[in-house]
Amino acid sequence: MKVIVAAAGTGGHINPGIAIANKIKQEEKDSKIIFIGTTRGMENDLVPRAGYELKTINAYGLSKKISIENIKKMYKTFKGYGEAKKIIKEFKPDIVIGTGGYICGSTILAAHNLGIPTLLHESNAFPGRAVKMLAKKTNTILVSFNDAIERIKKAKNIVYTGTPVKIKKKEYSINQKMDIIKNAGLSETKPIILIFGGSQGAQKINEAVIGILINKLNKNYQIIWATGPKQYDIIKEKLEDKNININNIHNAKIVPYIYNMEEIMNVSNVIVARSGAMTITEISNLGKPSILIPLPNVSGNHQLYNAQVLEKIGAAKIILNNDLQDGILNKSIEDIVLNKCKEQEMSENALKVSTKDVEDKIYTEIKKLLSY
Repeated sequence: MKVIVAAAGTGGHINPGIAIANKIKQEEKDSKIIFIGTTRGMENDLVPRAGYELKTINAYGLSKKISIENIKKMYKTFKGYGEAKKIIKEFKPDIVIGTGGYICGSTILAAHNLGIPTLLHESNAFPGRAVKMLAKKTNTILVSFNDAIERIKKAKNIVYTGTPVKIKKKEYSINQKMDIIKNAGLSETKPIILIFGGSQGAQKINEAVIGILINKLNKNYQIIWATGPKQYDIIKEKLEDKNININNIHNAKIVPYIYNMEEIMNVSNVIVARSGAMTITEISNLGKPSILIPLPNVSGNHQLYNAQVLEKIGAAKIILNNDLQDGILNKSIEDIVLNKCKEQEMSENALKVSTKDVEDKIYTEIKKLLSY
């Protein structure tokens, strides 16, 4: 099988593309797979690191506002369509797969116009503009949430598969769990609250957590907090201004990044995070209660829609970014961890929207498409 995967921008678009490529390689070892991206996004690191060749084209997310800058981006994106068409003609793929984002516009449209089967994977509950625009031209659209189906009009074929993620639910022995907790610098006696804002951190979340620590609100629970590498030194200085040593805080462990995230997520009681599609999928697969702070000012406000998938079934509490304060976050945490029945109920509810065998389902749809 010869495959082109269009994936660009953030890990939320690129990692599903890599997971799909890996599944194809696993099933068909002789497959040839290349990626199409831009010169600007995380694909320039993640795709080569995963062992795949990356070809780049011009592609930009376009604003509805009329401006010189937007006109320039439109011109470059139109040029990118020709660049994508050239790559497709040279590579001669059996299928072109897009995993969301502006890169899909040029690439999927070029493949469609060349008569090549196309497949789009939409990770978010509220589909992006590119997926909506390409709905009538794409052979199959795969979605991560059932909620997305009704929001994609006039699609030829929509299938609910879920999103492929690395982090899975693990059943540790008591000794294994204790070792993970101890190695993380945490205590076995208090509930664990995992807080993170993505690989780059999240300033608003960080400010609220600083407030909790300064005011010593976390008496009933302990925090393991991944600040993001770019935020760590800033937070260290802010705590030092309050005579707090970042390496010696009661009931708290603060790190730039958590490398054993699967282990930490599995042993945590509650997760506090943004609500990107992959995070929501991981939380539901693990069956963890969560407090979600959707990132504002993103396309279609999709993080809010993602968070609502868990909120409406009683698995999560949403705090809007502008409403986030240390006292509000602390109360939301305590409402869960001081009520074991509620914690258990939220956990069970999260599992109701968990997805299994995602890669198998996606591969099945690819084979169906190629058997037409």
